Amino acid sequence: MSERWVLNASPLIVLARIDRADLLFALADELVVPRVVAAEIKAGPASDRARQAIEAGKFVIADTPPPPAEVLAWDLGVGETAVLSLALAEDGWTVILDDAMARKCARSFSRRLKGTLGVILLAQQRGLIASAAEVIRSLRATGFHLDDQIIMIAPHRSASLRACDRRATPFQTGVSQSIGG
Repeated sequence: MSERWVLNASPLIVLARIDRADLLFALADELVVPRVVAAEIKAGPASDRARQAIEAGKFVIADTPPPPAEVLAWDLGVGETAVLSLALAEDGWTVILDDAMARKCARSFSRRLKGTLGVILLAQQRGLIASAAEVIRSLRATGFHLDDQIIMIAPHRSASLRACDRRATPFQTGVSQSIGG
């Protein structure tokens, strides 16, 4: 099964900020950024690496269908609404977003989803990065907020780290080392 991802702004911006947007291309067979998400990113500073990538044409920019009333009822941001509308219009897309309410919405429609942390864990599983903890540390150094509780449980919930002993603590898997530095 091919990996087809619809990207929201946050994962793209934060991964680009630490020069790891390459992970998106390495992990997905097809990447799409809704036009309203691209506009949101392009409204950022000229020095923003995600903006530079969008302006350089590195991502496919897609128009989105009108959002279904069921998505509008969630009162999400325009970017999250566009990501979900695109994913709902055609089966097979995984939504890549970090917003908690948007993630709940995606789950309510049985859409596959990943957030920035899921992308990082998948990259580690596929051998694209040596340490998820190092990437998480880099993200946090830029001000990106990752809830400590999520970091602690992510390795155990993630299929990408099943090779780890189920009884191992997050510290032993190397992920929670990002918490303390």
